[in-house]
Amino acid sequence: MSPRMSADERRDQVVRAAVTEFSVRGLEGTSTSDIAKRVGVSQPYLFRLFPTKRDLFIAALEDSARQVQEVFTKAADGKYGHAALAAMGQAYQDLLLADRDLLNLQLQQFAACHDPEVQKAVRGVMRRLWQHAENISGAPVEARVEFFARGMLCNTIAAMGWDTERDQEWQPVLEVLRHEAAETADSAAELDAQAAAGCVPPADSAFNSAYAAYVERVLGGVATPSTAASTETASTETASTNAVPTNAASANAIPTDTASTTTVPTDN
Repeated sequence: MSPRMSADERRDQVVRAAVTEFSVRGLEGTSTSDIAKRVGVSQPYLFRLFPTKRDLFIAALEDSARQVQEVFTKAADGKYGHAALAAMGQAYQDLLLADRDLLNLQLQQFAACHDPEVQKAVRGVMRRLWQHAENISGAPVEARVEFFARGMLCNTIAAMGWDTERDQEWQPVLEVLRHEAAETADSAAELDAQAAAGCVPPADSAFNSAYAAYVERVLGGVATPSTAASTETASTETASTNAVPTNAASANAIPTDTASTTTVPTDN
């Protein structure tokens, strides 16, 4: 007889099953009964762990983001600046190819941002990933903007044709991304020296610099003088969502300010 699972182990099992189910049908189309069936528990037990389907969806996307953070951390170990970003980009491409559920759930989380609570959770996840990339790479903001932009392009390509058997036409694009990542790694020292000297590479226009600053405000939660007044009331949220988790438990935490969502849904 196998040992009885602890509550935490069962919770992790439910979250992993939720990632698989939500990745296919999203927040609206997924039934909690299917998730319970996949795990082998009853729906009442499922709702004791997660009061609403939304809570479980948020837990699933938080867990997926934690996996991405772990991949970034491992890839960047011993590296810095552009070299760290290049290694992280290569590792992220490999992750997308290896884990279809994680890729699809990322797409589903953006589609579910019509829900205010999900939107808030997704914004927090993206801010943590942005801050994590800065913390472990130390790369300048323009480089991090390009890194995240390439990551979203990788998501799109992987969603439409993620391997040679499914769509060979996208393979040259993937190869270009891999080649550019390798070139960035080879020229990392030079790029870091330019950044330290305050030199902007020729390819970076004034518009791109302004765009990078905009992304930093959105993902970094940085208020500008023109928006400081309107964002003052959101300072508490920014502080909480911009923090980098110090362990897996905090990275997988579910927001607690969901009092309006504690009723068990009837349309499962």
